[in-house]
Amino acid sequence: MSKLILLRHGQSTWNLENRFTGWIDVPLTPLGEEEAKEAGFKIKKAGIRLDVAYTSALLRAHETLTLCLETAGQSGLPTHFDQALNERHYGDLQGLNKDETAQKFGANQVKLWRRSYDVQPPNGESLKDTAARTLPYFEANIIPELKAGKNVIISAHGNSLRAIVMQLDQLTQQQVLELNIPNGIPIVYDCDSDGKPKSKTEL
Repeated sequence: MSKLILLRHGQSTWNLENRFTGWIDVPLTPLGEEEAKEAGFKIKKAGIRLDVAYTSALLRAHETLTLCLETAGQSGLPTHFDQALNERHYGDLQGLNKDETAQKFGANQVKLWRRSYDVQPPNGESLKDTAARTLPYFEANIIPELKAGKNVIISAHGNSLRAIVMQLDQLTQQQVLELNIPNGIPIVYDCDSDGKPKSKTEL
């Protein structure tokens, strides 16, 4: 039985400022750093020994992983970086304040861009687009690790992790609209020898 831990990065500076971040590189806030450390403490308390880490190409995910592993006493883990695990690209919305964007385009339109499955923001990605790059990478690289009995952590983002959870939990396009991945909370799947999830808990 292997374990898969999904960890959304801690609060970033643009989370705090309520901006669309997407692929823009921004660091964690002090609160985000504490969230990352707390995730590591929870992993340590649960007695989970990790074998390999995967993260996106973005700073906030790197910082979260580093602080988490340091606190868990598992620094130096083999780590793979890939933009396939990046947050969805918000296109022309990147850097904009979410409330101001809602005032400009209307709350319903912004909700559609943010929460729908296949509606793209201007020059950006939908959740469907994000899944189209995240899931093949997950299948090709991470599932084999789980099948080999390794415990894996993925430090990534709200939407790349939503795409993975959608597949693991077999959610419909409608169900995934209500799915929110919280910052800094380790989600642990126990997986069988085929890499299929048998149980799911939050630490």
